[in-house]
Amino acid sequence: MDALTAERRDSKYPLGALLTEGKTKKIHQLEGSSELVALVSKDDITAGDGAKHDVIAGKARLATATTCNVFRLLKACGLPVAFEEQDSATSFVAPNCRMLPYEVVARREAHGSYLKRNPHVAKGQLFPRLILELYLKTKGKSWKGKPLVCDDPLLAYAKEASEIRLFHPAKPLAAQEPFLTLPQAEVFAHEDEWRLLPEMQRIASFAFLVLEKAWQLEGGTLVDLKVEFGFDDRGNLLLADVIDNDSWRVLESGSYIDKQVYREGGALGEVAAKYRRVAEITGRFRLPRQRIILWRGSETDNTDAFAQALADCVLIAYIGRSNGAGPTLSAISTIPVITVPATINDFPDDVWSSLRAPSRVPVMTVLQPANAILAALQILSARNPRLYAHVRQDIEARTINTIAI
Repeated sequence: MDALTAERRDSKYPLGALLTEGKTKKIHQLEGSSELVALVSKDDITAGDGAKHDVIAGKARLATATTCNVFRLLKACGLPVAFEEQDSATSFVAPNCRMLPYEVVARREAHGSYLKRNPHVAKGQLFPRLILELYLKTKGKSWKGKPLVCDDPLLAYAKEASEIRLFHPAKPLAAQEPFLTLPQAEVFAHEDEWRLLPEMQRIASFAFLVLEKAWQLEGGTLVDLKVEFGFDDRGNLLLADVIDNDSWRVLESGSYIDKQVYREGGALGEVAAKYRRVAEITGRFRLPRQRIILWRGSETDNTDAFAQALADCVLIAYIGRSNGAGPTLSAISTIPVITVPATINDFPDDVWSSLRAPSRVPVMTVLQPANAILAALQILSARNPRLYAHVRQDIEARTINTIAI
């Protein structure tokens, strides 16, 4: 019995033909299925486009565990993910995707190649608004027979000129012109493929924000993330491939616990310990059970405004002609209470019943129902990656990065 067969002896999915093999994984068709494949991890680890290569016993298990932990969370958050289930210690089942030749990178801090392209930026520079970058996935420093100066160049799409401009990812961006410009027809599989680029960036951004909060809750800091996309047999755009410890940079107590340790020459035992640590932490990624309770005094208290705006818990008190109910609920409850004075338009002075609360009555008063809902979501988002991503994505849309030069 070979190692792969031993790992998969309890799997209900027999492996079919080998479709492709990369540096760190194999993809097999599943017997009897044209739509599903198994992604089987290998113990190999590489850096510098394969220039550095080692084998770490047990890495396949750790990489698979990390990817499955991450994909379960992203799928629970409503993201379109190419993931069905983990079927063995070193493999998981996913839709068979036609992969797109792009990598999308989201950055919260300046690390890695970003510093080489922007040497005026300090390591660890924080970006209040995520920086999103596109790279063209290549192999052997070639694209459809055209020689390249590097693999995986930074990609800029010039819509007005219908062309793709490629830049060296490890050289100062301000000092270089594109080393190669391609007509979009040589990159895009179909004429309107450019429409996918912002959608991929949107999904990548949301995925980053989900994982950012998940890592925060475990005491870590996600600083960047690389993802890939593909189409399933039904034409759905999915976040695909893997997201494991090779896909991001994560800091714990100011130190990397990701592949960067290997890139910087760390001992293989230290690298394995970091991968084990990450697999353990991501195993705790999950969504909490939460609720928002809307408390009204009678059927005449119309709650349509809240519906239109739309276990941890936040209670919203919306009670007409009983303005003391919100403060009273706050005084006797252990959960946050937001009171919305239901009669504020007809009786403005009633708001003082909520504002001039006595000590040890931590009631929050919000006049607009939509803002009350948002306040409740912000409270719950402190421990909920999905809500955090929703709230934070809206904030990022109106945020601007400013970097001193």
